[in-house]
Amino acid sequence: MAKKSNARSTDHVRIFVVDDHPAIREAIADLIEGTMDMEIVGEASSSDEAFHLMEKLSPDVAVVDISLDDAHGLDLVQNVRAQLPDVQMIVFSMYDENVYAERAIRAGASGYLMKSEPTRTVLEAIRSVQNGEVYLSRRMASRILNKVAMGRSSEPSFAIDELTDREMAVFQMLGQGYSVQDIQERLNLSRKTIETYRRRAKEKLGFDTVSELLQYSVQWTYSQGTNEQTPKPPVMEEN
Repeated sequence: MAKKSNARSTDHVRIFVVDDHPAIREAIADLIEGTMDMEIVGEASSSDEAFHLMEKLSPDVAVVDISLDDAHGLDLVQNVRAQLPDVQMIVFSMYDENVYAERAIRAGASGYLMKSEPTRTVLEAIRSVQNGEVYLSRRMASRILNKVAMGRSSEPSFAIDELTDREMAVFQMLGQGYSVQDIQERLNLSRKTIETYRRRAKEKLGFDTVSELLQYSVQWTYSQGTNEQTPKPPVMEEN
């Protein structure tokens, strides 16, 4: 729900926060409200609510989580980029930047920040994207630049990197305990389509059964949330 009016302030960066955890929204709001050049204009826990409020409030920057009540965060990023191009977006997520940072940038985000970073880093990211820059951690920026400079084939390619954004979204939601029907409703896709993405993920990750895929997806998702070492899927063979 919006906290402030939609009257545009010319000397403040207007921030909108999208996260399904009230404590995270509150922490970001408290941080931003302690600055002189930023203000929170609204917040939401779901994709639909966020988009409708952003249409009305016209924020400068949106801080968006990947896991939302009703959709995958990257779907919201793509929708905002297509229909509200003046809104700069920063994905703020618990998920490993090695898996999601490039996906977020391709979807239309201007930055990616992990929740394991100090909260005040959010301010640095907001100022960067507001100045027209792309915000990534130094490690992630270096990884992407090395990939571009040396060529994609020069570094090992893990199968999880080969999942499309939709396959990755289904894989992640399976790991969070959602059923096919739950995923169908949250992503607004048919059951057949969800099962197709699940099958493709299973094949790309080198598993023979759905049960093996589910077990791995749970392990992977748990490792992301606890900062434990991510279990390694099979390595893709170079042709």
